[in-house]
Amino acid sequence: MSEYMDTGASQTRPELIEVAEAVARDKGIEREEVLEAMEQAIQKAGRSKYGHEHDIRATINRSTGEIGLARYVEVVETPEEIENEITQIDQAAAKKKEKDAEAGDYLVDALPPIDFGRIAAQTAKQVIVQKVREAERTRQFDEYKHRIGEVVNGLVKRIEYGNVVVDLSRAEAMLRRDESIPREHFNTGDRVRAYIVDVREEARGPQIFLSRTHPQFMAKLFAQEVPEIYDGIIEIKAVARDPGSRAKIAVLSNDSSIDPVGPCIGMRGSRVQAVVGELQGEKIDIIQWSPDPAAFIVNALAPAEVSKVVLDEETNRIEVVVPDEQLSLAIGRRGQNVRLASQLSGWDIDILTEAEESDRRTEEFKTRSLMFVEALDVDEVIAHLLVTEGFSSVEEVAFVPVEDLYEIEGFDEEISSELRERARAYLAEKDEELARRRKELKVTDDLAEVEGVTPELLVALGENDIKTRDDLADLAADELMEFAPAGTLLEGKANEIIMAARAHWFEEDAAETGEEGVGAEAGAEVKDAPGDKPLGG
Repeated sequence: MSEYMDTGASQTRPELIEVAEAVARDKGIEREEVLEAMEQAIQKAGRSKYGHEHDIRATINRSTGEIGLARYVEVVETPEEIENEITQIDQAAAKKKEKDAEAGDYLVDALPPIDFGRIAAQTAKQVIVQKVREAERTRQFDEYKHRIGEVVNGLVKRIEYGNVVVDLSRAEAMLRRDESIPREHFNTGDRVRAYIVDVREEARGPQIFLSRTHPQFMAKLFAQEVPEIYDGIIEIKAVARDPGSRAKIAVLSNDSSIDPVGPCIGMRGSRVQAVVGELQGEKIDIIQWSPDPAAFIVNALAPAEVSKVVLDEETNRIEVVVPDEQLSLAIGRRGQNVRLASQLSGWDIDILTEAEESDRRTEEFKTRSLMFVEALDVDEVIAHLLVTEGFSSVEEVAFVPVEDLYEIEGFDEEISSELRERARAYLAEKDEELARRRKELKVTDDLAEVEGVTPELLVALGENDIKTRDDLADLAADELMEFAPAGTLLEGKANEIIMAARAHWFEEDAAETGEEGVGAEAGAEVKDAPGDKPLGG
């Protein structure tokens, strides 16, 4: 693309280069960005003088500061292509001015230097300030967007409605009130250390958000105080905090010869005390991490002693039994100790005393024994033996391999076979009764055909006026769990049943649009979760 330019007057302004360099140094941005802002300001003033409809362009010589101002006219091939007669000219007319002019070239007419009036100068100043501010914001965002997760130091610049504005020297950051440690007070000029939790580009510029309550802030402080963590010998696996009060941190050593807890504490507690001091006296429990959930939770509940743990992986819950005198210590003040241990491990923790656990086991033993006596028509001795061996439902007795029943002391082949037959007869009779009840409730067959729906669930749904497949498909998982018999349906299984009920919707949509696999994709949105299928079912 060629340009044809008439010679015109220009204006040498070496002080412009000096000003651009000073602004660039002061704002921490490139000299070229400042000069481009100046060019745009001069260009705007030129259009104000010669008319906004003209394509006026300004240039500043990067060495001498010489200002050039010119009007550009684009050359197009034919008159029919002209969209704007002021900024465009056809090739034939252009050749009368410049014989070598071709389509796509520009005719450039130099304009005399502008004598900046008060209004023009003010406009130019506003443009320069705006462009420099935009360049400064871009520089700040580019500098800090990759620093999320770092700990930074700054000075308190001002306090706005409880939120602290922190000067990081090359940018400002915001420490919101809810990200400050409770009862923590700052004054202007105070030095503050915080964790960069987010950097967002907003209309008013990049916003850098800090936090002193984030769990990773404590982890980063330990990494600064403990060389073994910084070097990767000791790894921080999890952190849980009640900011300003108490925290737990789980650590693992990648070197079997090094204890992970000792180096974090330091000589006479020097290292952990440095972190405690920064966190306004927050008490910190340093715990050895273990891949075994039971062992890890026992460690996490320290200083309380644990007698026994029972894990339920399907519901991600763990039952912890402690001596009676250890209950308050295990729970902690206002439940703080067990809450932090739960956050640290990711398990829901139920705490029982040994007495409570014994009473509950006794009650469960009685309830299950009575259930076997009534369902199988056996005496209490046989019922007690079944419960003692771990049988908890009639379904287990009906479908367990008969050899497992032989192993119970006092059971022979005849007794074992008879128990299985009685259990299956009981279940068959129960299914018949449930089927009869389902028909009374007018629950449709298409609902009964949904995968995962049991006879008991069908009756429960019918009693709650859920009688068709579409009725079930309209439910949410928590609603289905509420309608099901207590404790028989977990959330993952409930989601699977609902998606199975909705499958025909996706098939109909796919048939209408001619697409395949819609149902599979939609079904994949509900994550698989462990079901509650009984033993042998």
